[in-house]
Amino acid sequence: MHIIQAVIGSVLYLVMFFSIGFILNMLLRSTWIMLVLYPLIIIMMIDNQSTLDYFTNAREAIPNLGERIMGLQTADVTMFAAGLAGIIIAGMSIRFLRKSGYQMF
Repeated sequence: MHIIQAVIGSVLYLVMFFSIGFILNMLLRSTWIMLVLYPLIIIMMIDNQSTLDYFTNAREAIPNLGERIMGLQTADVTMFAAGLAGIIIAGMSIRFLRKSGYQMF
């Protein structure tokens, strides 16, 4: 992956997960719900197996997931970290807006 693609991908992940986190926080009135869901979303993006395999065939699914995580490139980790930063910024934004008196839905 070229450096330009990594930078653009990181910005896209930051903006995309900020937007999703902001909207979910606004609608569900739970500030950090997306922070809890983010690892599950990342696991679903990384693995090449059904989520049901973690319950039905855990002996093979979990080591395969570990191998996939260890095989991530620096650009991948940077993009996932940018998405996490977007979620944290969304939570802080919602918290600030609520303290400032804004009522959302």
